[in-house]
Amino acid sequence: MKLKKLLSLKQWSHIFRNSWQFVISPQVALADKLLFTVPVLLYWVLPDFMPFLPIDDIGVTMLLTGWFVSRMERKYPAQRAGR
Repeated sequence: MKLKKLLSLKQWSHIFRNSWQFVISPQVALADKLLFTVPVLLYWVLPDFMPFLPIDDIGVTMLLTGWFVSRMERKYPAQRAGR
């Protein structure tokens, strides 16, 4: 993601809206949903195993959410929000 898009509120609202749509969609495979939800939940629940890196839980969640949405938009183009 380019820096301009990374700082865009419109881009992040698109990402969070679409991530929820992909997670609740019955057309998206369970394995694809788990590929996103399991790492995020584990990162939030488990203690930080990298305590010297300045990455917060919400930062990791946002990075994984952006990756998940871009991957799901390529894999399931008919499931995009607003269609």
